[in-house]
Amino acid sequence: MNFKTDSYGKILITSEYVVLKGALALAVPTKFKQSLSFTKKNFEFLVWKSYDSNNKIWFECEIELFNTEILKSSNEKIGKSLISILKAAKKLNPKFLNKNFKGLVETKLDFPNNWGLGTSSTLINNIAKWANISPYKLLWSNFNGSGYDIACAGSISPILYQLKNKNPIIEIATFSPNFHKNLFFIHLNKKQDTNKEIKNFNEKKIDTKLVKYFSKLTNDFLSATNLTDFKSYMLDHENILSKQLNILTVKDKLFKDFEGEIKSLGAWGGDFILAAGPTNSPSYFNKKGYNTVIPFNKMVKI
Repeated sequence: MNFKTDSYGKILITSEYVVLKGALALAVPTKFKQSLSFTKKNFEFLVWKSYDSNNKIWFECEIELFNTEILKSSNEKIGKSLISILKAAKKLNPKFLNKNFKGLVETKLDFPNNWGLGTSSTLINNIAKWANISPYKLLWSNFNGSGYDIACAGSISPILYQLKNKNPIIEIATFSPNFHKNLFFIHLNKKQDTNKEIKNFNEKKIDTKLVKYFSKLTNDFLSATNLTDFKSYMLDHENILSKQLNILTVKDKLFKDFEGEIKSLGAWGGDFILAAGPTNSPSYFNKKGYNTVIPFNKMVKI
């Protein structure tokens, strides 16, 4: 009855936004994960404790199992979101969270929960494994995302991801550029509301030719053999999407003098960006106040 699992974080390298319209996307699981364990105990309810990357509790609650309701919680908003996910899981598997589930749940992040690497998606994937249900059904019962983050959560290598007739198509990909020492992930010190961005983009009409072009760009990213070509694909991707979103590229907005190219990852305006430039690039970003700069091989699980 005791249970333990973990899931990988995620980064969307290409086709942010347009993956929702069916474009082929390149996504990578991160070396950073979230774990979930359940230990059966002689409790009257289910005790939930979530630990951050510093091993401190950032959320805790007590859950009454009969009606799947919060008895008490350290954060009402997070508690409501958790209960919504658990109720959806129980609907998909009525045997889940019955009276035999009295005990202790502990989740543990090994990355800061403001990084945007998938605090929610790793949790959903972990709960789905615990409840023995489809993680995609669980995701889409609560959120409107493409599902690439769920695919990453359960993958041990980079993937090509595409939605066809609302069904996820996943293919294992090799993405380990020989110029990886020139690639860096930089956190913008800001968390972006992905669900809000998705809702806004879903209301846009996107030409099918554009969707096909982003699919081509994804394959270009994957097949690039040198930094010069890779940077040109980054620039092309940013400029086209900038026009579609009517938003300045992150380089034009914040890093005009950077000697390389910069690409947004996921929802524009927050979380991580990808920089391709000289090997001393971290010092450039540090001087501008961005202290979380992670080299490619320390972020990506390959």
